[in-house]
Amino acid sequence: MSRLLLLHTPHITYFHRQTLTSFLSNSKPLPSLSSPQFHHHRFSLSLFVSPPSPSPSLPLRTFSARAFDSSETKSKEEEEEAEKSGNEEGKTKKINSSESSSVKDSEYPSGEFQFEEFNWWKKFTVKLKMLTALPWERVRKGTVLTMNIRGQISDQLKSRFSSGLSLPQICENIVKAAYDPRISGIYLHIETLSCGWGKVEEIRRHIFDFKKSGKFIVAYVPACREKEYYLACACEEIYAPSSAYFSLFGLTVQASFLRGVFDNVGIGPEVQRFGKYKSAGDQLIRKTMSKENCEMLTALLENIYGNWLDKVSSTKGKTREDLENFINDGVYQVERLKEEGWITNIHYDDEVISMLREKLGLPKDKQVPMIDYRKYSRVRKWTLGLSGGKDQIAVIRASGSISRVRSPLSVSGSGIVGEQFIEKIRTVRESKRYKAAIIRIDSPGGDALASDLMWREIRLLAASKPVIASMSDVAASGGYYMAMAAGTIVAENLTLTGSIGVVTGRFNLGKLYEKIGFNKEILSRGKYAELLAADQRPLRPDEAELFAKSAQNAYMQFRDKAAFSRSMPVDKMEEVAQGRVWTGKDAASRGLVDAIGGLSRAVAIAKLKANIPQDTQVTLVELSRPSPTLPEVLSGIGNTLVGVDNTLKELLQELTNSEGVQARMDGIMFQRLEGYSYANPIFALIKDYMSSL
Repeated sequence: MSRLLLLHTPHITYFHRQTLTSFLSNSKPLPSLSSPQFHHHRFSLSLFVSPPSPSPSLPLRTFSARAFDSSETKSKEEEEEAEKSGNEEGKTKKINSSESSSVKDSEYPSGEFQFEEFNWWKKFTVKLKMLTALPWERVRKGTVLTMNIRGQISDQLKSRFSSGLSLPQICENIVKAAYDPRISGIYLHIETLSCGWGKVEEIRRHIFDFKKSGKFIVAYVPACREKEYYLACACEEIYAPSSAYFSLFGLTVQASFLRGVFDNVGIGPEVQRFGKYKSAGDQLIRKTMSKENCEMLTALLENIYGNWLDKVSSTKGKTREDLENFINDGVYQVERLKEEGWITNIHYDDEVISMLREKLGLPKDKQVPMIDYRKYSRVRKWTLGLSGGKDQIAVIRASGSISRVRSPLSVSGSGIVGEQFIEKIRTVRESKRYKAAIIRIDSPGGDALASDLMWREIRLLAASKPVIASMSDVAASGGYYMAMAAGTIVAENLTLTGSIGVVTGRFNLGKLYEKIGFNKEILSRGKYAELLAADQRPLRPDEAELFAKSAQNAYMQFRDKAAFSRSMPVDKMEEVAQGRVWTGKDAASRGLVDAIGGLSRAVAIAKLKANIPQDTQVTLVELSRPSPTLPEVLSGIGNTLVGVDNTLKELLQELTNSEGVQARMDGIMFQRLEGYSYANPIFALIKDYMSSL
């Protein structure tokens, strides 16, 4: 059978074997409310731990009865009978559900960073630790921390052999630098970023937190668009060379359509979708943007652009109108940026370093002591007296696409592997050392079966201790499936989430086969045996009906589980589902998210739920710490010694191919087919053809 996938859909379409992706597997239906187990334990499970007495009381999260109903719809007779019966239990459920949805963002602790000077004893112990520190943890007094913020930023921790930036390590370095008496300030090189707005918001928040220490933080921006400037303007000073590439012209969103290409090559996509905003199938069956997709993308664009205008103008002490006028003038001259106060001055990198030398009071013949991101990441928090308290909170990171199993040679940290994730969840559940758990999610979705199995395990964990879901750039479709199992969901303002909808389909390659002279004959037993295998012809009416019913069933399961998890009536969940993607801010106003903030706020809420006072330090235990694999070690050595990083990675990718490994092309994700029993070599030709366009 075809494996179903949960995917975030505004820009990405997935192909799996001969089928397009779908959101939800035909998992076992939820038991009916009439079953004996629910007569005795119907609402005994609470995902919220009672808060300490000084904290505001938060209602217990209860579950919608309709979400348990395995039937597709409730008959009018049943509804009328329920209303007449005046069942007190039903009334209680409705009241509790409304109370749960009324919990406001402001009722949760903010988790705002408060810089506190160490007392004399703490300073003395920190100095002793520094004197006995390991050689790679020793830093000269008056050192400047330098970090190049550019390209991809992973939400996972990275091993020392891994290339690229890690968001948790960037944020940890900023916090360490705030307290490290040897660090005088931070010098950021900010260039073109390839991450989402959620990660940028998290780094920006840490920059503002660092400024509370009284140390300087300076940005150098040789190439800058809206996302880079959004980060740079949080710094005290912004410098750029006279030849810098500044293009603050506004934001765009685009959708690509392949129907015309498919018509030319003889491919007939047959798509079924449930959720009018579910746009993944649009790329295959349409030549223009649908009204619903246009509505959704417009709302996302307005949210992101409006947030950018408000935050940047406020940070720079300008009005929103001033910033809009500047953008609409199409300014690209660096001199104009300086004149109007958008950057501090025009300087090259060496000139900025000379200014830092003067700031530090060093003579001209002395070099400014600097330490880079990678070296400073090796300085332990323990050395700086930041090791935390006795209470421990587990942090489990889930980044990338979702799969159920991993090949033995695949690169660590390249995605969410269901079996490994479940093992970590069970470890936390069975251990008494963890007071709470935070699931940090940065995923557009993936395998539906894996998503459902992880959802189940997270719910079991939430029955024994507080579980908080913290969203990064994206937690949509399968990513949201995981998050909705937690007791509380925290997202950034511009996190992309939701996308509760289903799309499924297949390709009719008959005309393509005729064009290239390819023939395919199938012998089968069973009425629907050729449903996925017979790609040389269109679906028969009875096959198409089965295909549609399967997708409809998948959508209803996904929607009903979301309603159950969020204590929301199914009809209300239907209004916010339909495959629509929301920003974190809009999702919070519609009950899909509980609070707005980053990891620090998730920690504060976890402390609240676990009855840990807010002023008590806790130790965050990362259960996703990477151990370098052989491919990573070889890749790192190749990059360092021979400069063949790209070639080696391509070779390793081929060597570690397994079922479901994907290749991306212009927002389209193709699945490799070689591992399947009925893999079709024609798809390799299609991929090559489209790659050449």
